[in-house]
Amino acid sequence: MTTQNDTGGAATAVRVLLAEDQSMVREALAALLGLEPDIEVVAQVARGDEVLAAARAHAVDVALLDIEMPGCTGIEAAAGLRSALPELKIVVLTTFGRPGYLRSAMEAGADAFLVKDAPAAQLAAAVRKVLAGERVIDPTLAAAALAEGANPLTDREREVLRAASDGRTNAELARDLHLSQGTVRNYLSTAIQKLAVRNRAEAVTRAREQGWL
Repeated sequence: MTTQNDTGGAATAVRVLLAEDQSMVREALAALLGLEPDIEVVAQVARGDEVLAAARAHAVDVALLDIEMPGCTGIEAAAGLRSALPELKIVVLTTFGRPGYLRSAMEAGADAFLVKDAPAAQLAAAVRKVLAGERVIDPTLAAAALAEGANPLTDREREVLRAASDGRTNAELARDLHLSQGTVRNYLSTAIQKLAVRNRAEAVTRAREQGWL
């Protein structure tokens, strides 16, 4: 697919990879972007662990990544892309406007962060802007992230809290994470105190609401 540049010659369209596990959403986004004369969706995947291979196979310019996908999250996929394909531009899309997700996406190397209910024209504009070297962030989320502050949890506390989210006992957590039960209790207790909640279930809920897990 080509478009005409300002001098009347043919210009190559922006090659886009779309990663979204919900097929209806993925197809709708692809159809909307396909209406843009200078953008072409050349690859679609439904899993986060398929992103890097698809980006390499299709020589894409921009990757549009949903956050919550099987295999690995969009944020984890973004980090992998940034490491393996540093010239590739990355746009993270999410249904959930959580400040913690924004911080995590930027730390993973994303060039843009937008919510899915943004107008299609805004998404297309973001694709063009990141190619021009700009960073694009939803202004409402940016303000919320500044107001909320940084993630108070350490990497280890997040790991233990994430593992505890499915109801595993301390003994099971200790076995699965190769820690002592006392260490597991300490990490959970510290996370609960930092999040100002009463128990591990509330800690998991609070951390997820903020995008910190």
